[in-house]
Amino acid sequence: MKNIELLVLDMAGTTINEDNVVYKTLMHAVNDYGYNVSLEKVLSSCAGKEKLEAINSLLQEIGGDTNEALPIFENFSDQLKEAYQNLEVKPIEGVEDFLLKMRAKDKKIVLNTGYTTEIAQQLLDKLGWKENVYYDALITANDVSESRPSPEMIHLAMQKFNINEPEKVLKAGDSVIDIEEGKNAGCGLTIAVLSGAQKRTELESSNPDYIFNTISEAEEVI
Repeated sequence: MKNIELLVLDMAGTTINEDNVVYKTLMHAVNDYGYNVSLEKVLSSCAGKEKLEAINSLLQEIGGDTNEALPIFENFSDQLKEAYQNLEVKPIEGVEDFLLKMRAKDKKIVLNTGYTTEIAQQLLDKLGWKENVYYDALITANDVSESRPSPEMIHLAMQKFNINEPEKVLKAGDSVIDIEEGKNAGCGLTIAVLSGAQKRTELESSNPDYIFNTISEAEEVI
C-alpha cells in the first residue's frame, strides 16, 4: 500500500463519461477541411493532448497542411461548445463514491485536463460537481505553459497542496499521455483506466503500475 496524499485524475474518460464527444467533434472539425480521418485514428493520435497541439500532430501524421491547424482548432472549439450544450454527461460508474471516500480520508483530489478551463468548467457544471465536495482543485491546459506529457500540471497540483514528494502522488488517466505525464513527474503510482479513449494494448505500452476498468478500482491499492 502506498502512502498517497494527492490524486491527480484526468477528466473525460477517467472520471467523466462524455461519450468521446471531444474526439468525435475533433474528427468532424478536421474532416470539414477535406480530410478523411477515422475516429480510431483520432483516438490513438490525439487522446490526452492539448487540442491545438493534437490537431497539429495529427495533420503531420496524415500528411496534411499544418497551416490549417489553427482554423481547424477554432472550428473544433465552436462545434464543441454547441455539442456540450446538448450533451448528457455522466460520471463514470463508481467515481462519485470514490471521490467522496478519498476526500473523507483527507486525500486531495485534483482534476486535470488537456481542455481549456471554459470547457472543463462546463463539464463540471453539468455534473453538479462542486469544488471542495467532489474535488479540491481543477488544473487545465490554460494554467500551464507546457501541456502533457510535461509534468507541469502535476507539479502545479503539488505546489497548491504543499506536497514535495512525488511518490505521494497518484496519477490516473485513460491515455498513454496521462501515464507519461505521471512518470515524468515521478508519481508514486500511475494508473491507466479502460473507461475512456484508449485500449489495453495501447495503454500497456506506457507501463502503468496498474490497468483498471475504472478508477474506483484503485481504492484497493491506495
